[in-house]
Amino acid sequence: MAVITKKIKLSTEGKTDIIDITSEVSSQLGECQLKKGVVVVFIPGATGAITVLEYEPGLVKDLKEALEVIAPQDGVYAHNKKWGDMNGYSHIRAALLGPSLSVPFINGNLQLGRWQQIIFIELDNRPRSREIILQFSGE
Repeated sequence: MAVITKKIKLSTEGKTDIIDITSEVSSQLGECQLKKGVVVVFIPGATGAITVLEYEPGLVKDLKEALEVIAPQDGVYAHNKKWGDMNGYSHIRAALLGPSLSVPFINGNLQLGRWQQIIFIELDNRPRSREIILQFSGE
């Protein structure tokens, strides 16, 4: 079994920037030339998240609005009081969504559902440069 690690570099806008990374993950899988296995998609850092979503404007808007209800930007957060960086909401959102996703692949193809795309969500309150780690395990 082979284990191959790759990275995706992104520049984000901040404030719940949602980016479809499916084609990049698929492209990196093609470069690995693995036929079956699993890829782990992971974002290091405490204010980013990885998940799946039907990446269409309505759902992107709905997700942003839902996150604002769950952890509003103007909420009162102990983190903000301690550090003064005003991104307590970002940390809460990231903790709830999670930093990683595992996707199986068969015959060199990601096994996503018809309406699933892999998305990265920038939850910090400012633009960031990010590196998403892809770890492919398979044969």
